[in-house]
Amino acid sequence: MQLDELKRAEHVTGIKQVTKAVNKNQVVFVFLGSNAEGRVTEPLKSLCNDKGVPVEAEYTMEELGKACSIGVKAAAVAVLR
Repeated sequence: MQLDELKRAEHVTGIKQVTKAVNKNQVVFVFLGSNAEGRVTEPLKSLCNDKGVPVEAEYTMEELGKACSIGVKAAAVAVLR
């Protein structure tokens, strides 16, 4: 999945919200900020691997926030079903 697809897709942002959505099996894809702290993103990455949700960590937190049209950085973004 490409970053520009986030603008059109239904999504949630933030580690807590993305984790909740993954646990509820509502997610098709997760973006993690490449510059986010590993202690923050590793548990979510592990959960995604357990649930079979693809994860991409190519983009910075700034790029993810901008792609979601929010005024802050985003450590995690999930594309919903």
